[in-house]
Amino acid sequence: MAAFKRLGGVKQLEFQEFYQASRDICLRAVLASVGDRQLAEDLVAEAFTRAWMSWHGVSRHPAPHAWIVRTALNTRVSWWRRRRREVALDGGHEVADTPAGDRGLDPTLLRALRRLPQRQREVIVFRVFLDLDTRTTAEVLGIAPGTVTAHLSRAITTLRAHLITVDDREAGA
Repeated sequence: MAAFKRLGGVKQLEFQEFYQASRDICLRAVLASVGDRQLAEDLVAEAFTRAWMSWHGVSRHPAPHAWIVRTALNTRVSWWRRRRREVALDGGHEVADTPAGDRGLDPTLLRALRRLPQRQREVIVFRVFLDLDTRTTAEVLGIAPGTVTAHLSRAITTLRAHLITVDDREAGA
């Protein structure tokens, strides 16, 4: 019995260290994808709860923080599917400004990210925010590595077009 308690304590400490090290980066990644801070916090909390319940398997995943983000994004899709008939669409899905003092993402960048197609946002989240390589990103998203590269290229081109101002272009010339 004492060995079980000791093992449970090790598991808890391991998860706690993972949570503290991954919480902020996972939140930023999900926020970049969903654009709503409160929703992102709820989704990440749910994903970490699921990770704790399945910690034995999650801890052995090649990229546990990617598991968290993917689970959070899947949770959002599942939530939306269950409630899609109940949600009134107003046609506007603007990103709320980031609260003052928040160390999250720049609101301009968030708006530009929200304009990208979903798959491009996902690739940006995993390749840029989570710093995963192309192969791991492809595995997590269930797509081919070449598709990851194509989506990343298109997303970066679109983001550059939205984020580089006329003054920036003139200064570079």
